[in-house]
Amino acid sequence: MSNVEIIKLNDKELEDLGIDSWNKWGMDPSSFDWEYDSDETAYLFKGKVKVTTEDGQEVEFGAGDLVKFPAGLKCRWHILERVEKVYKLE
Repeated sequence: MSNVEIIKLNDKELEDLGIDSWNKWGMDPSSFDWEYDSDETAYLFKGKVKVTTEDGQEVEFGAGDLVKFPAGLKCRWHILERVEKVYKLE
């Protein structure tokens, strides 16, 4: 399974995606297990995260990254620095 995809976009591309209307979410440093019921696209305004997938893949991302998580992905989030993000489910 293709897991986590990290994309760098410019301000115009982010505006075209309509991220201003996406759901907001924030979390202080912590770790937790998560499973995605649907595809999620997220944009991080602030923070740093390491995600470890159930097959052992480790992916780090942070402020300025657009991240895509596929439905069915099981992983463990390790929030290294407070996260402030917006997201949409598909």
